[in-house]
Amino acid sequence: MIVADAHRHLGVLPAYPFYGGPPVNPDLTARATVDELLADLDAEGTEMALVIPNYGVPDAAVSFGFNELVVEAAARDERIRAGLWVSPRPQDAELTAKALTLATEPGVRALKLSFLLGGHPTGDDVRPALDEIFAVAKDNDLVVHVHTSPGAASDIDHVGHLVDTYADDVRLHLVHFGGGMSGHIKLIGSRFFDWIADGKQLYTDLSWAIGFAPGWLAAEIERRGIGHDRVLFASDQPWGDHAGELARMRAAMGDGELGELVFHRTFEHLYH
Repeated sequence: MIVADAHRHLGVLPAYPFYGGPPVNPDLTARATVDELLADLDAEGTEMALVIPNYGVPDAAVSFGFNELVVEAAARDERIRAGLWVSPRPQDAELTAKALTLATEPGVRALKLSFLLGGHPTGDDVRPALDEIFAVAKDNDLVVHVHTSPGAASDIDHVGHLVDTYADDVRLHLVHFGGGMSGHIKLIGSRFFDWIADGKQLYTDLSWAIGFAPGWLAAEIERRGIGHDRVLFASDQPWGDHAGELARMRAAMGDGELGELVFHRTFEHLYH
């Protein structure tokens, strides 16, 4: 089966004292160079990948600094598509403006933002930058990736406002499918399918998903008859576990039409 990875990272972050502990580098398999990334793709048998700057430390400039690296990766190898790191926070306005100048570079197919490092999807202070980010995405036929995880600003209760506001006109990818128990239940129970039925251009991946979620989602797709073309495989390397994510998704999605869509055909549609 052809495997396309719709969300993985490039760049090595500095050690950071997360949660009051000593400085650590938890992203053990982070890669610093394009050559290292290509070696990983070869070893995995990954035939296509969307590559996004690594992030997670509070210094936003670190992740913005990897934008040129992912653009280089896309230029080096036809298997790679690039996603640019952007931010709607007012203090990141200059860095985001610079990042958006790369939106027309060959191989760029997505813009990635997260509220893990600050800001809120409904905040008045971030709305002008969000409008600009989504306008650039629309003008350049790019997908906007948004991190989701339970609680705080990344909860689907909050990120869902971006779906309501922008996904009529721009393809929006909910990374991690809610990221945990509450997000999975909210999305599979109704919201994911309701948004699709309402015409929202919504996509997702199940990296970080709790074990029950992929199988339940596959069953609901079959029962409802929609959503089969909106789910992609993603490893989230180095924060995810490629082998584990792949095994779980293969078991849930199978090797029929749904599996083909999840593992490569939907990727080809979005990131041609």
